[in-house]
Amino acid sequence: MIDSLYKRVSDTEDEGIMRELLLDFYTSSGKQKPDQIIIFRDGVSESQFNQVLNIELDQIIEACKFLDESWCPKFVVIIAQKNHHTKFFQPQSPDNVPPGTIIDNKICHPKNNDFYLCAQAGMIGTTRPTHYHVLLDDIGFSADDLQELVHSLSYVYQRSTTAISVVAPICYAHLAATQMSQFVKFEDASETSSSHGGLTSAGAVPVPQLPRLKENVANSMFFC
Repeated sequence: MIDSLYKRVSDTEDEGIMRELLLDFYTSSGKQKPDQIIIFRDGVSESQFNQVLNIELDQIIEACKFLDESWCPKFVVIIAQKNHHTKFFQPQSPDNVPPGTIIDNKICHPKNNDFYLCAQAGMIGTTRPTHYHVLLDDIGFSADDLQELVHSLSYVYQRSTTAISVVAPICYAHLAATQMSQFVKFEDASETSSSHGGLTSAGAVPVPQLPRLKENVANSMFFC
């Protein structure tokens, strides 16, 4: 779980990563605060869904309130899962299901809001859909509208001229994380030598300071 979204160090200072992101949006949008925020998350299992809501979402809400006590945006939290063994086939046909196929009944959870989306065209082998779990919907999307939104976001990845298998914001987040890993190098301090008989003991790995981006690229998607 991400535990650095909101870090209040004083009554006037928050060192969490959400504060800077919210301020950047506020500045770039003509000093407008978002009334609705849609969060896509991947890399979590079903056993961690409650932690996403109780830890990460709570931190984001606190970060919003820290900037403006009266600011209460509506949230939508969606989990995308690719690591599953579910595949779909067309009856009486060897072809993959058509791009844009959505399955939201029969094999889905009887109570929770979830659906499978196969947005991409299968080139080799059997296409694997993405399993989306809607953990929270304060906005009140209808099932069709939310599924259409998720499907549309599969077409806006600038590295591809066709739909990709998962929504573009998740792919962009992966690119940003990969790019940052090239800038920040962690020293191997997991084991430190002891002065008694060469024994080793666990040690904390120091987190290096993040590099400051140049102004001409700081507000751009340079990692793409």
